[in-house]
Amino acid sequence: MQLKIYNSLSGEKEIFKPILEGNVGMYVCGPTVYSNVHLGNVRTFLSFDFIYRSLTHLGYKVRYVRNITDAGHLTDDGDVNNDRFVKQTRLEKLEPMEIVQKYTVDFHKVLEMFNLLPPNIEPTATGHIVEQIELTQKLIERGFAYESNGSVYFDVLEYNRRGLNYGELSKRNIEELFANTRDLDGQGEKKNPQDFALWKKASPAHIMRWNSPWGEGFPGWHLECTAMSTKYLGETFDIHGGGMDLKFPHHECEIAQGKACNDAAPVNYWMHANMLTMNSQRMSKSTGNYILPMQLVTGENDFFEKPFHPSIVRFCFLQAHYRSVLDISNDAMLASEKGFIRLMEAMKVLHSVTPNDEKQSSFNLEEWKNKAYDALTDDFNSPVLIAHLFEAVKYIFALNDGKETISTKDLEDLKSTLNALIFDVLGLQTIEENNNEKLDQTLKVLIELRNQARKSKNFELSDQIRDRLLAEGIELKDGRDGTTYVLN
Repeated sequence: MQLKIYNSLSGEKEIFKPILEGNVGMYVCGPTVYSNVHLGNVRTFLSFDFIYRSLTHLGYKVRYVRNITDAGHLTDDGDVNNDRFVKQTRLEKLEPMEIVQKYTVDFHKVLEMFNLLPPNIEPTATGHIVEQIELTQKLIERGFAYESNGSVYFDVLEYNRRGLNYGELSKRNIEELFANTRDLDGQGEKKNPQDFALWKKASPAHIMRWNSPWGEGFPGWHLECTAMSTKYLGETFDIHGGGMDLKFPHHECEIAQGKACNDAAPVNYWMHANMLTMNSQRMSKSTGNYILPMQLVTGENDFFEKPFHPSIVRFCFLQAHYRSVLDISNDAMLASEKGFIRLMEAMKVLHSVTPNDEKQSSFNLEEWKNKAYDALTDDFNSPVLIAHLFEAVKYIFALNDGKETISTKDLEDLKSTLNALIFDVLGLQTIEENNNEKLDQTLKVLIELRNQARKSKNFELSDQIRDRLLAEGIELKDGRDGTTYVLN
């Protein structure tokens, strides 16, 4: 079967041809660890976890790289007052690397809860400052960048003068970009409004800073991913993924940096996961239409009538194609729970089915397998794949009712195929098998949240967590060695 991938660069599905046969280099933009990972992030990372699992299942040897942005970059390339990372350190009165550690741990816990596989390499921006300085120097030497008042900017106009195309990924016209942009963040430092920072001079208020040939400063956001992706995957690699919101300017800038440095396109296939909405509205803290992943799992929210197991949330997310907008609601989650339970019941029933080698089945197993894998190889079409799984579910219950039959050989083949697609590829887990482990993980997170509330003197929240758990038969006990729990 030929794998087809939708390439955001061409706007078309293309037959996937890896640079090195049988191998895949895949880079996905990771989190900026200044706050808790939000549910939209989880949707993006879960989408690429499914893609990673699918590639592996299809026989590719994958090197999956996903970075951690921990350098506290400026979100608008200039205004330190808008640097969310710096503001968070002041708010919490912590050292920057404490913030990094705290939210990196949270990120890993949440992704583990939803059964995401870890990447092969997880580099950090602060661990690759040398590489970023070297890239900046190379761009200056090649005439694509210039120093201005201790900062270094990429010269977008010069890039286009040399026959290259800034805007090729997002399909933006450079002349329109220049015409519609005011230089609000360069403070007169830039030659052109669209020039983006490779290295920023650190103001006295900026906490994280490093020495460079241009003075003390910190790397630009876009440069981090170019430095880390090329270091571990080469100057040109197979797949670069991320959220749709990163297409411009982040990924556009990565293409420009790669081409300017190495005279070659850095990536062959650009893949973008679409956004997550809730109750048909964009999720936003400012509007109150917002929920954290843990709140969806524990039920501590005003949007959903009950808690939902991480596997049910994962199943819900995979029922939408990664390139489609996914809307979650109470009804959608309840429907996903119902479908998930039926799928898992079918897997139980399948193991009690008695084969019959004398009668012919009306279910064409080979044809069904081909349809399932056609969906998987058609740009990782998870909703169509799941629809085909439920064709098998219908057949399994018909077997259980004695209305259908299956041979010994086909029974083993069906078991093997479903186990691979449901558990290895979709990454679902049976709730019963993981109930104790997941309960323990969830309670550890709640205990940690309670400890943070106590440390911040938010005793009302601390008591609320303790009392709610006690009402559910879980007693917290505080001791010298920390907090433990007892199931009553």
